Amino acid sequence: MAKRYLTGFTLIEILVVLAIIAVLLSMVTPKYFSSIDRSKETILKQDLLVMREAIDKFYSDRNTYPETLDELVQFKYLRLVPEDPITETNATWILVPPADMNAKGSIYDIHSGSSLLAEDGSPYAEW
Repeated sequence: MAKRYLTGFTLIEILVVLAIIAVLLSMVTPKYFSSIDRSKETILKQDLLVMREAIDKFYSDRNTYPETLDELVQFKYLRLVPEDPITETNATWILVPPADMNAKGSIYDIHSGSSLLAEDGSPYAEW
């Protein structure tokens, strides 16, 4: 009678493979999350640039600052009010009024509504 050998993986082999996978994941995960944060910062910088340009163009065309961000959309300076990538909503933008009290309108500048700090240590709300 011939002996049959069962083939397969032993428990120790499976545990070694799982340990290797865990080590690799622990090395990759921080880089993944930091790349997500960097991309959100890049998107925020771009959104702020686009909205500030739209506010400036609005002022150049109409000699008044917009009253609301929706006014920029209404007059086609923006397609839509972008979402703040840090807070993930478009309702948290901080609207800065003009310093000149004689200026018409209420939005001179815009900042992120997030209270968090960027990778460089600066608050997003000051960008």
